[in-house]
Amino acid sequence: TKLNAAAQTNAALARKTIEEIIKTEKGPVFNLAAQIFNHTFYWESMCPNGGGEPTGKVADEIKASFGSFAKFKEEFTNAAVGHFGSGWAWLVKDTASGKLKVYQTHDAGCPLTEPTLKPLLACDVWEHAYYLDYKNDRAAYVQAFWNVVNWKHAENCLWRSELVRFRSDL
Repeated sequence: TKLNAAAQTNAALARKTIEEIIKTEKGPVFNLAAQIFNHTFYWESMCPNGGGEPTGKVADEIKASFGSFAKFKEEFTNAAVGHFGSGWAWLVKDTASGKLKVYQTHDAGCPLTEPTLKPLLACDVWEHAYYLDYKNDRAAYVQAFWNVVNWKHAENCLWRSELVRFRSDL
Protein backbone atom coordinates (compact mmCIF):
# COMPACT_ATOMS: atom_id res chain seq x y z
CA THR A 1 0.00 0.00 0.00
CA LYS A 2 0.97 3.64 -0.20
CA LEU A 3 1.19 3.69 3.59
CA ASN A 4 3.72 0.85 3.51
CA ALA A 5 5.73 2.77 0.92
CA ALA A 6 5.73 5.86 3.16
CA ALA A 7 6.83 3.75 6.15
CA GLN A 8 9.75 2.33 4.16
CA THR A 9 11.24 5.80 3.83
CA ASN A 10 10.36 7.00 7.35
CA ALA A 11 11.70 4.90 10.24
CA ALA A 12 9.68 6.79 12.88
CA LEU A 13 6.49 6.14 10.95
CA ALA A 14 7.39 2.47 10.49
CA ARG A 15 7.59 1.99 14.27
CA LYS A 16 4.05 3.28 14.88
CA THR A 17 0.89 1.20 15.02
CA ILE A 18 -1.92 2.20 12.70
CA GLU A 19 -3.76 3.66 15.69
CA GLU A 20 -0.72 5.78 16.61
CA ILE A 21 -0.43 7.01 13.03
CA ILE A 22 -4.09 8.04 13.02
CA LYS A 23 -3.70 9.90 16.32
CA THR A 24 -0.47 11.73 15.41
CA GLU A 25 -0.18 12.23 11.65
CA LYS A 26 -1.91 14.72 9.35
CA GLY A 27 -2.52 15.00 5.63
CA PRO A 28 -1.99 12.12 3.20
CA VAL A 29 -0.39 9.76 5.77
CA PHE A 30 -3.36 10.25 8.11
CA ASN A 31 -5.81 9.69 5.26
CA LEU A 32 -4.11 6.46 4.21
CA ALA A 33 -3.92 5.06 7.74
CA ALA A 34 -7.46 6.11 8.65
CA GLN A 35 -8.93 4.57 5.51
CA ILE A 36 -7.09 1.30 6.18
CA PHE A 37 -8.43 1.27 9.75
CA ASN A 38 -11.94 2.38 8.74
CA HIS A 39 -12.30 -0.20 5.98
CA THR A 40 -10.90 -3.01 8.12
CA PHE A 41 -13.27 -2.07 10.93
CA TYR A 42 -16.18 -1.87 8.47
CA TRP A 43 -15.53 -5.41 7.18
CA GLU A 44 -15.26 -6.67 10.76
CA SER A 45 -18.60 -4.97 11.52
CA MET A 46 -20.35 -7.40 9.18
CA CYS A 47 -20.60 -11.17 8.97
CA PRO A 48 -22.64 -13.90 7.28
CA ASN A 49 -25.67 -14.76 9.38
CA GLY A 50 -25.34 -11.43 11.17
CA GLY A 51 -28.05 -8.90 11.76
CA GLY A 52 -30.99 -9.07 14.07
CA GLU A 53 -30.79 -7.44 17.46
CA PRO A 54 -27.80 -7.58 19.77
CA THR A 55 -27.76 -9.44 23.05
CA GLY A 56 -25.67 -9.15 26.17
CA LYS A 57 -23.73 -6.05 27.13
CA VAL A 58 -24.19 -4.31 23.77
CA ALA A 59 -27.97 -4.71 24.00
CA ASP A 60 -27.97 -3.42 27.57
CA GLU A 61 -25.85 -0.39 26.71
CA ILE A 62 -27.90 0.43 23.60
CA LYS A 63 -31.05 0.42 25.73
CA ALA A 64 -29.39 2.56 28.43
CA SER A 65 -28.00 5.04 25.88
CA PHE A 66 -30.84 5.28 23.35
CA GLY A 67 -33.91 4.00 25.20
CA SER A 68 -34.44 1.06 22.87
CA PHE A 69 -32.85 -0.80 20.00
CA ALA A 70 -35.47 0.67 17.64
CA LYS A 71 -34.49 4.23 18.62
CA PHE A 72 -30.79 3.43 18.18
CA LYS A 73 -31.40 1.83 14.79
CA GLU A 74 -33.41 4.84 13.65
CA GLU A 75 -30.72 7.30 14.79
CA PHE A 76 -27.90 5.29 13.20
CA THR A 77 -29.87 4.82 9.96
CA ASN A 78 -30.69 8.53 9.78
CA ALA A 79 -27.04 9.44 10.35
CA ALA A 80 -25.82 7.02 7.67
CA VAL A 81 -28.47 7.86 5.08
CA GLY A 82 -28.42 11.60 5.78
CA HIS A 83 -24.65 12.01 5.85
CA PHE A 84 -23.69 14.64 3.31
CA GLY A 85 -21.05 13.40 0.91
CA SER A 86 -18.58 10.64 1.66
CA GLY A 87 -17.83 9.32 5.10
CA TRP A 88 -18.75 6.91 7.84
CA ALA A 89 -21.47 6.23 10.40
CA TRP A 90 -20.24 4.74 13.66
CA LEU A 91 -21.55 3.33 16.88
CA VAL A 92 -19.02 4.39 19.50
CA LYS A 93 -18.58 4.16 23.24
CA ASP A 94 -17.88 7.56 24.76
CA THR A 95 -15.73 6.70 27.75
CA ALA A 96 -16.16 10.22 29.18
CA SER A 97 -19.94 9.90 29.52
CA GLY A 98 -20.08 6.11 29.67
CA LYS A 99 -22.74 6.15 26.95
CA LEU A 100 -22.93 4.78 23.44
CA LYS A 101 -23.55 7.28 20.69
CA VAL A 102 -23.91 7.54 16.95
CA TYR A 103 -20.99 9.41 15.44
CA GLN A 104 -20.33 10.56 11.88
CA THR A 105 -16.98 11.20 10.24
CA HIS A 106 -16.35 12.82 6.88
CA ASP A 107 -14.06 11.43 4.20
CA ALA A 108 -11.20 9.61 5.99
CA GLY A 109 -12.25 10.85 9.42
CA CYS A 110 -11.89 8.31 12.20
CA PRO A 111 -13.20 8.22 15.79
CA LEU A 112 -9.72 7.29 17.01
CA THR A 113 -8.81 10.98 16.73
CA GLU A 114 -11.12 11.60 19.70
CA PRO A 115 -9.47 10.22 22.86
CA THR A 116 -12.74 9.24 24.55
CA LEU A 117 -14.39 7.50 21.59
CA LYS A 118 -14.05 3.75 21.10
CA PRO A 119 -15.60 2.40 17.87
CA LEU A 120 -17.97 -0.56 18.05
CA LEU A 121 -19.53 -0.62 14.54
CA ALA A 122 -18.87 1.17 11.26
CA CYS A 123 -20.96 1.67 8.14
CA ASP A 124 -19.16 2.97 5.05
CA VAL A 125 -21.27 5.64 3.34
CA TRP A 126 -18.82 6.42 0.57
CA GLU A 127 -20.63 5.86 -2.72
CA HIS A 128 -18.17 3.12 -3.73
CA ALA A 129 -19.51 0.98 -0.86
CA TYR A 130 -22.97 0.65 -2.36
CA TYR A 131 -23.12 1.97 -5.92
CA LEU A 132 -22.66 -1.35 -7.78
CA ASP A 133 -25.52 -3.01 -5.89
CA TYR A 134 -27.76 -0.08 -4.97
CA LYS A 135 -26.83 2.70 -7.46
CA ASN A 136 -27.53 5.95 -5.61
CA ASP A 137 -30.01 4.40 -3.15
CA ARG A 138 -28.02 4.78 0.04
CA ALA A 139 -31.14 4.10 2.13
CA ALA A 140 -31.55 0.60 0.63
CA TYR A 141 -27.86 -0.09 1.25
CA VAL A 142 -28.11 0.97 4.90
CA GLN A 143 -31.24 -1.17 5.36
CA ALA A 144 -29.31 -4.15 3.95
CA PHE A 145 -26.41 -3.38 6.31
CA TRP A 146 -28.67 -4.24 9.25
CA ASN A 147 -28.96 -7.80 7.90
CA VAL A 148 -25.23 -8.45 8.28
CA VAL A 149 -24.25 -6.47 11.39
CA ASN A 150 -21.72 -8.43 13.42
CA TRP A 151 -22.93 -7.92 16.98
CA LYS A 152 -20.24 -10.24 18.35
CA HIS A 153 -17.61 -7.86 16.97
CA ALA A 154 -19.39 -4.91 18.60
CA GLU A 155 -19.54 -6.81 21.89
CA ASN A 156 -15.81 -7.61 21.74
CA CYS A 157 -14.98 -3.97 21.02
CA LEU A 158 -17.17 -2.86 23.91
CA TRP A 159 -15.40 -5.20 26.33
CA ARG A 160 -12.01 -3.98 25.05
CA SER A 161 -13.07 -0.37 25.66
CA GLU A 162 -13.95 -1.30 29.23
CA LEU A 163 -10.59 -3.00 29.70
CA VAL A 164 -8.74 0.06 28.40
CA ARG A 165 -10.74 2.30 30.73
CA PHE A 166 -10.05 -0.02 33.67
CA ARG A 167 -6.32 -0.08 32.95
CA SER A 168 -6.19 3.71 32.73
CA ASP A 169 -7.88 3.93 36.15
CA LEU A 170 -5.10 1.90 37.80
